Amino acid sequence: MTGAARKPSKRDQTVSDGLATAIHEHRLTPGMKLNEDEVGEIFGVSRTIVRSALQSLSHERLVVIEPNRGAFVAQPSIREAREVFEARALLEPRTAHSAAIRTTPADMDLLKRHIDEEHAAIDAGETGRALRLSGSFHIEIARIADQATIATFIGQLVARSSLVIAMYWRRRNALCESHAHHALLDALAAHEADRAEELMTSHLVDLVSLLELTEPPDGPTSLKEALRTE
Repeated sequence: MTGAARKPSKRDQTVSDGLATAIHEHRLTPGMKLNEDEVGEIFGVSRTIVRSALQSLSHERLVVIEPNRGAFVAQPSIREAREVFEARALLEPRTAHSAAIRTTPADMDLLKRHIDEEHAAIDAGETGRALRLSGSFHIEIARIADQATIATFIGQLVARSSLVIAMYWRRRNALCESHAHHALLDALAAHEADRAEELMTSHLVDLVSLLELTEPPDGPTSLKEALRTE
Protein backbone atom coordinates (compact mmCIF):
# COMPACT_ATOMS: atom_id res chain seq x y z
CA MET A 1 0.00 0.00 0.00
CA THR A 2 1.37 3.41 -0.95
CA GLY A 3 2.70 5.38 1.98
CA ALA A 4 2.93 2.35 4.27
CA ALA A 5 6.02 2.10 6.47
CA ARG A 6 8.58 -0.45 5.34
CA LYS A 7 8.81 -3.40 7.69
CA PRO A 8 12.32 -3.63 9.20
CA SER A 9 14.36 -6.46 7.71
CA LYS A 10 16.62 -8.85 9.60
CA ARG A 11 19.62 -6.84 8.43
CA ASP A 12 18.02 -3.61 9.69
CA GLN A 13 17.49 -5.30 13.05
CA THR A 14 21.05 -6.62 13.16
CA VAL A 15 22.45 -3.11 12.66
CA SER A 16 19.96 -1.58 15.09
CA ASP A 17 20.70 -4.19 17.76
CA GLY A 18 24.46 -3.85 17.28
CA LEU A 19 24.38 -0.09 17.64
CA ALA A 20 22.00 -0.25 20.61
CA THR A 21 24.23 -2.73 22.45
CA ALA A 22 27.27 -0.53 21.84
CA ILE A 23 25.34 2.47 23.20
CA HIS A 24 24.18 0.55 26.28
CA GLU A 25 27.73 -0.62 26.93
CA HIS A 26 29.11 2.93 26.48
CA ARG A 27 31.30 1.92 23.55
CA LEU A 28 29.33 4.53 21.60
CA THR A 29 29.13 7.57 23.85
CA PRO A 30 26.60 10.43 23.98
CA GLY A 31 27.18 12.94 21.20
CA MET A 32 29.20 10.58 18.98
CA LYS A 33 28.46 10.96 15.28
CA LEU A 34 27.19 7.83 13.53
CA ASN A 35 28.47 8.17 9.96
CA GLU A 36 26.23 6.20 7.61
CA ASP A 37 29.04 5.08 5.31
CA GLU A 38 31.23 3.95 8.20
CA VAL A 39 28.39 2.09 9.91
CA GLY A 40 27.49 0.44 6.61
CA GLU A 41 31.08 -0.66 6.06
CA ILE A 42 31.36 -2.11 9.58
CA PHE A 43 28.15 -4.14 9.23
CA GLY A 44 28.54 -4.86 5.52
CA VAL A 45 25.20 -3.32 4.56
CA SER A 46 23.88 -0.52 2.34
CA ARG A 47 23.21 3.05 3.44
CA THR A 48 19.48 2.35 3.03
CA ILE A 49 19.66 -0.32 5.73
CA VAL A 50 21.79 1.91 7.97
CA ARG A 51 19.28 4.75 7.63
CA SER A 52 16.42 2.44 8.54
CA ALA A 53 18.32 1.22 11.61
CA LEU A 54 19.13 4.77 12.69
CA GLN A 55 15.49 5.79 12.25
CA SER A 56 14.47 2.90 14.48
CA LEU A 57 16.95 3.98 17.16
CA SER A 58 15.72 7.56 16.89
CA HIS A 59 12.20 6.35 17.73
CA GLU A 60 13.69 4.77 20.85
CA ARG A 61 15.43 8.10 21.57
CA LEU A 62 18.85 6.50 21.61
CA VAL A 63 19.85 8.41 18.47
CA VAL A 64 19.15 11.96 17.32
CA ILE A 65 18.98 12.68 13.58
CA GLU A 66 19.75 16.30 12.69
CA PRO A 67 18.96 17.67 9.22
CA ASN A 68 22.09 18.28 7.13
CA ARG A 69 24.30 17.01 9.97
CA GLY A 70 23.52 13.34 10.35
CA ALA A 71 22.89 10.97 13.23
CA PHE A 72 24.36 11.24 16.72
CA VAL A 73 24.11 9.23 19.90
CA ALA A 74 21.54 11.07 22.04
CA GLN A 75 22.63 13.32 24.91
CA PRO A 76 19.85 13.54 27.53
CA SER A 77 19.60 16.88 29.30
CA ILE A 78 19.60 17.06 33.10
CA ARG A 79 15.84 17.64 32.97
CA GLU A 80 15.38 14.55 30.80
CA ALA A 81 17.63 12.55 33.12
CA ARG A 82 15.51 13.46 36.13
CA GLU A 83 12.30 12.64 34.24
CA VAL A 84 13.65 9.21 33.25
CA PHE A 85 14.36 8.23 36.84
CA GLU A 86 11.14 9.80 38.12
CA ALA A 87 9.24 7.65 35.61
CA ARG A 88 11.15 4.57 36.68
CA ALA A 89 10.36 5.34 40.31
CA LEU A 90 6.66 5.44 39.44
CA LEU A 91 6.61 2.20 37.43
CA GLU A 92 9.23 -0.21 38.68
CA PRO A 93 8.29 -0.57 42.37
CA ARG A 94 4.75 -1.65 41.50
CA THR A 95 6.11 -3.89 38.77
CA ALA A 96 8.42 -5.55 41.31
CA HIS A 97 5.34 -6.05 43.53
CA SER A 98 3.51 -7.82 40.70
CA ALA A 99 6.58 -9.86 39.76
CA ALA A 100 6.92 -11.17 43.31
CA ILE A 101 3.41 -12.58 43.09
CA ARG A 102 4.00 -14.29 39.74
CA THR A 103 7.65 -15.36 39.79
CA THR A 104 8.44 -19.01 39.03
CA PRO A 105 11.55 -21.15 39.65
CA ALA A 106 12.46 -20.70 35.97
CA ASP A 107 12.25 -16.93 36.40
CA MET A 108 14.52 -17.11 39.43
CA ASP A 109 17.10 -19.14 37.52
CA LEU A 110 17.12 -16.54 34.74
CA LEU A 111 17.55 -13.64 37.18
CA LYS A 112 20.37 -15.45 38.97
CA ARG A 113 22.15 -15.95 35.64
CA HIS A 114 21.84 -12.21 34.97
CA ILE A 115 23.46 -11.41 38.31
CA ASP A 116 26.24 -13.97 37.76
CA GLU A 117 26.99 -12.57 34.30
CA GLU A 118 26.95 -9.03 35.64
CA HIS A 119 29.47 -9.92 38.37
CA ALA A 120 31.67 -11.72 35.83
CA ALA A 121 31.67 -8.60 33.63
CA ILE A 122 32.62 -6.41 36.60
CA ASP A 123 35.44 -8.77 37.57
CA ALA A 124 36.70 -8.67 33.98
CA GLY A 125 36.67 -4.87 33.99
CA GLU A 126 33.87 -4.78 31.38
CA THR A 127 31.94 -1.94 33.01
CA GLY A 128 29.75 -1.20 30.00
CA ARG A 129 28.68 -4.81 29.63
CA ALA A 130 27.96 -5.01 33.34
CA LEU A 131 25.78 -1.93 33.05
CA ARG A 132 23.82 -3.44 30.17
CA LEU A 133 23.26 -6.65 32.12
CA SER A 134 22.14 -4.66 35.14
CA GLY A 135 19.53 -2.95 33.00
CA SER A 136 18.44 -6.30 31.60
CA PHE A 137 17.82 -7.51 35.16
CA HIS A 138 15.27 -4.72 35.62
CA ILE A 139 13.65 -5.46 32.26
CA GLU A 140 13.29 -9.14 33.18
CA ILE A 141 11.47 -8.20 36.39
CA ALA A 142 9.01 -6.20 34.28
CA ARG A 143 8.54 -9.22 32.01
CA ILE A 144 7.88 -11.50 34.99
CA ALA A 145 5.20 -9.07 36.18
CA ASP A 146 3.27 -9.96 32.98
CA GLN A 147 2.42 -6.34 32.19
CA ALA A 148 3.42 -6.04 28.55
CA THR A 149 2.66 -2.36 28.02
CA ILE A 150 4.45 -1.29 31.19
CA ALA A 151 7.36 -3.62 30.39
CA THR A 152 7.78 -1.83 27.05
CA PHE A 153 7.91 1.54 28.80
CA ILE A 154 10.42 0.25 31.35
CA GLY A 155 12.60 -1.15 28.57
CA GLN A 156 12.69 2.28 26.94
CA LEU A 157 13.43 3.98 30.25
CA VAL A 158 16.25 1.58 31.06
CA ALA A 159 17.74 2.27 27.63
CA ARG A 160 17.58 6.02 28.30
CA SER A 161 19.09 5.42 31.74
CA SER A 162 22.19 4.00 30.06
CA LEU A 163 22.73 7.31 28.28
CA VAL A 164 22.04 9.25 31.47
CA ILE A 165 24.62 7.22 33.40
CA ALA A 166 27.17 7.64 30.61
CA MET A 167 26.82 11.42 30.88
CA TYR A 168 26.19 12.06 34.54
CA TRP A 169 27.59 9.30 36.74
CA ARG A 170 29.65 10.67 39.58
CA ARG A 171 32.14 7.82 39.65
CA ARG A 172 32.85 4.77 37.55
CA ASN A 173 30.96 2.38 39.79
CA ALA A 174 27.50 3.75 39.10
CA LEU A 175 26.19 0.25 38.63
CA CYS A 176 23.51 -1.56 40.50
CA GLU A 177 25.02 -2.63 43.80
CA SER A 178 25.19 -6.40 44.04
CA HIS A 179 23.44 -6.50 47.41
CA ALA A 180 20.47 -4.57 45.97
CA HIS A 181 19.86 -7.14 43.25
CA HIS A 182 20.41 -10.04 45.62
CA ALA A 183 17.93 -8.56 48.09
CA LEU A 184 15.37 -8.17 45.30
CA LEU A 185 16.03 -11.74 44.24
CA ASP A 186 15.34 -12.99 47.77
CA ALA A 187 12.09 -11.02 48.00
CA LEU A 188 10.91 -12.31 44.62
CA ALA A 189 11.77 -15.91 45.53
CA ALA A 190 9.82 -15.60 48.79
CA HIS A 191 6.88 -13.93 46.98
CA GLU A 192 7.18 -10.99 49.38
CA ALA A 193 5.45 -8.42 47.16
CA ASP A 194 5.49 -5.47 49.58
CA ARG A 195 9.15 -6.09 50.37
CA ALA A 196 10.06 -6.26 46.68
CA GLU A 197 8.27 -2.96 46.10
CA GLU A 198 10.14 -1.28 48.97
CA LEU A 199 13.50 -2.63 47.83
CA MET A 200 13.00 -1.43 44.27
CA THR A 201 12.07 2.03 45.52
CA SER A 202 15.19 2.36 47.66
CA HIS A 203 17.33 0.82 44.93
CA LEU A 204 16.29 3.47 42.40
CA VAL A 205 16.94 6.22 44.95
CA ASP A 206 20.45 4.82 45.42
CA LEU A 207 21.02 4.81 41.67
CA VAL A 208 20.07 8.47 41.37
CA SER A 209 22.40 9.33 44.25
CA LEU A 210 25.33 8.11 42.12
CA LEU A 211 24.56 10.69 39.42
CA GLU A 212 25.54 14.34 39.26
CA LEU A 213 22.18 15.78 38.19
CA THR A 214 22.87 19.42 39.01
CA GLU A 215 23.11 22.36 36.66
CA PRO A 216 26.62 23.82 36.37
CA PRO A 217 27.05 27.37 37.67
CA ASP A 218 26.57 30.13 35.12
CA GLY A 219 29.82 31.01 33.40
CA PRO A 220 30.98 34.46 32.35
CA THR A 221 28.79 36.07 29.71
CA SER A 222 31.62 37.93 27.96
CA LEU A 223 35.38 37.84 27.44
CA LYS A 224 35.71 41.04 29.51
CA GLU A 225 33.90 39.41 32.43
CA ALA A 226 35.99 36.25 32.13
CA LEU A 227 39.26 38.15 32.25
CA ARG A 228 38.30 40.62 34.98
CA THR A 229 40.80 40.42 37.86
CA GLU A 230 38.91 42.48 40.47
